[in-house]
Amino acid sequence: MFPTEPTAVNSGFGALLKNRNFMLLWIGQLVSQLADKVLLILMIDLLEKKYLPANLSEGTGRFYLYMAFTLPAIFFGSAGGVIVDRMPKKLIMVGSDFVRGLLTLSIPFLPRQLWILLTLNFGISTVTQFFAPAEQATIPLMVKRENLMAANALFSSTMMGALIVGYAVGTPILHWAEYLNFEFGKELLVGGFYLLSAIIMLPIQFKENRQTSVVNPLTEFLQGWQYLKQNRLIWNAMLQIVALYCVFAALLELAIRLAAKLNLEQTDFSFFVAAAGVGMVLGAGILGHVGHKLHRKPLPLIGFIFMALALGMFIVIHNLFLALAVCVFLGLGASLINVPMQTLIQQHTPPAMHGKVFGFQNHAINIALSAPLLITTKLVNAFGLSIVLCGMSLTVAVIGFWTWHNTRRVLQDVM
Repeated sequence: MFPTEPTAVNSGFGALLKNRNFMLLWIGQLVSQLADKVLLILMIDLLEKKYLPANLSEGTGRFYLYMAFTLPAIFFGSAGGVIVDRMPKKLIMVGSDFVRGLLTLSIPFLPRQLWILLTLNFGISTVTQFFAPAEQATIPLMVKRENLMAANALFSSTMMGALIVGYAVGTPILHWAEYLNFEFGKELLVGGFYLLSAIIMLPIQFKENRQTSVVNPLTEFLQGWQYLKQNRLIWNAMLQIVALYCVFAALLELAIRLAAKLNLEQTDFSFFVAAAGVGMVLGAGILGHVGHKLHRKPLPLIGFIFMALALGMFIVIHNLFLALAVCVFLGLGASLINVPMQTLIQQHTPPAMHGKVFGFQNHAINIALSAPLLITTKLVNAFGLSIVLCGMSLTVAVIGFWTWHNTRRVLQDVM
C-alpha cells in the first residue's frame, strides 16, 4: 500500500524530502492554503467596493459573507468524508482545486449582486469540505508509518505558516495585482493559485483501497459514527484536537481584549495570533526532527499543561513583548497536542474508514472554531477578562489530565 522510499533507515524531514509524491502533495496544499486565506480578503474587498447594496451596512454584509463561508463546514463537513471513501482521493483534491479556481475566475463575468457573491462563496466553501478529509486520508498512504510524525509536523507548521503569511501578505498581493492595470487581476491571481495547486498535484501517484459497496451513504455515515464511539483511542485523540481548536478559537476574542489591556489598537490582536502560530511552527519543527525519539512520552499532557500555564500568565502580564513570548509558548504546547494526536489517528484508523473519520474530524474542528467565539465574547462581557482566562486555564488543565488518564495505557503503547 505504501510507496517505495529509500531503503536506508531514515526518520524525520530527511525521509520526506526524498518522497516525491508527498512533496508534491505538501507543496500543492501549501499553495491551496494560501489561496484560501487570500480569497477571504478578496471577497471582503469585492463586497465593500462592488457588491454591497446601498441600504446595507458593511458590518451586516460581512456577517452574511462569513455565514456563507461557515455554513458549508457545518452542513457538509462529515458528508465529505463519506464521499472521500467512495471516490479516488487524488481526483477529489485536484478536482476541488480546479472547481474553486474556475469559480473564482468566473466572478468578473457574473452580475454584481450580493446574493450571487454569497452563493459563490457558499459553493467554494462547500467544495473545500471535500478537500480537507481527502488530504488527511492521503498522507498515511504516501508515508511510511515511522515518518508520519514528521509528515504531520510539516503539514501542521505549513498550515499555520499559511495562516500567518496569507493574512499578512494577502492585502499587499491583491494591491500588486491591481497595479498591473488589469481590471480583473485580483480574481485572476487567486483563481490562478487554485489552478496552480491542482497542476502541482496532478503527477501524484499512490495506491488506495476505496469503498466499492453500494451501501447507502447515510448508513456509511452512521457506521463511521459508531466506529468512533467504539474506538476509545481514536475518539480521545480527536477530542484532544477539538479541545485544542476550541482554545485557539477563543484566543481570537481574548487577543482582542488583551490588546486593549495593553493599550494597543484592537486590530493589533493579530500580533498575538501570529505569535501563537510561530510557536506551533517551532513545536512542529522540533517534533518533525526528533519526534521519533519521543516515544512513550506524554506529549499531549505536556502540551495541555503548557497551554494552561500560558492562559494563566496572561492574567498578570502587562508587557507586550512578554505577552508575545507567552503566545509562542502557548503555540508550542498546542503543537505537542496536535501533531502526535493527528499521527495517532492516521496510524490506527483502517484505510476503509479514513474518509469518514477525517470527515468527522473536519466537521468537529469547524464547529470548534465557530462556537467558542460567541461563548467567549459573552463570558468576557459578563465576568471580565481575568476571570475568563483563569477559568479557561483550569479547564484546559482538567481536559489534559482527564484525557490522559483515560488513554494513558493505550497511548504509551502506540506513541
